[in-house]
Amino acid sequence: MSIAKRSEVIFLYDLSWGNPNGDPNDDNKPRIDSETGVNVVTDVRLKRTIRDELIARNYEVLVRDTKTDDGFLADGKHRGYDFLNEPLKSKINRMSKKEIEKVKISLDDLEQFKSNIKKCIDIRLFGCVLPSDINGANLQYTGPVQFKMGYSMHPVKLELVKGTGAFASGEGKDQKTFRQEYILPYSLINFYGVINDRAAEITGLSEEDVNILLDAMWHGTKNLITRTKAGQVPRLLINVTYKEKDFYIGELDKKIKFFYDIAGESVRAIKDGILQLQDLKDCLVRNKKKIEKVSIRLDSELKTDIDIVEEFKNI
Repeated sequence: MSIAKRSEVIFLYDLSWGNPNGDPNDDNKPRIDSETGVNVVTDVRLKRTIRDELIARNYEVLVRDTKTDDGFLADGKHRGYDFLNEPLKSKINRMSKKEIEKVKISLDDLEQFKSNIKKCIDIRLFGCVLPSDINGANLQYTGPVQFKMGYSMHPVKLELVKGTGAFASGEGKDQKTFRQEYILPYSLINFYGVINDRAAEITGLSEEDVNILLDAMWHGTKNLITRTKAGQVPRLLINVTYKEKDFYIGELDKKIKFFYDIAGESVRAIKDGILQLQDLKDCLVRNKKKIEKVSIRLDSELKTDIDIVEEFKNI
């Protein structure tokens, strides 16, 4: 399998009457830039969406909820033990923490450990920082796939919704509990990412892995059917792969705009605006000698100023 080449990713999705990414330090409110009114979504949220989809497809994933032998949620150190070779893992499982700290991993065992870890697709994609009580078994890989924070392509409006719970507010009480939550009537979110060919050589990320990533990102977003995420719809996914090593244009997400002729806070659906792709198309055409391919996936409900697929077919 060929190692992944340098590429850029643009991914747009939207959500109506939900919470794309709550802030646990602020009553789980959707994250909003106080200066611009733009909704912000962390890259961690997108990676979690991708990992959930990969787990559902039965790929080996390192970062997932697992339990220790005594039934507790495993931390990074315990999760790492799962990927030691069998003789060393069996030995470690019979030791106390103090005994484990005196163990020094051999070079052969370390190489096998690294090889086993890289069988996890999320490590090949996103890298890891994996601590260990075993001397010499700490691992750190910079992920080839890096996303910036996602942001809405228009200002959003924060709504507070109040209601009553299903149960009594306390023993012997007739009144039900009250609840409240913060949601957004609408948000069209733009994510931008870069796939680093240099880091791909270290983690073993392949072009096939990149295709799996893009498909998991698209379908995982739609399959994230929770109370606050139900109704998420992927709208646009573009992957620009380059011929030339170490070259990329950069900030391709800034080359697209969402045009609407109403107040940004009043946008309620994808049909309320038009996605402008002309600048992006012109930019890619100017750099076409350095581009190997452009992959595009479009939702049928998305209105655009140009038919970008046909435009590229004609070039």
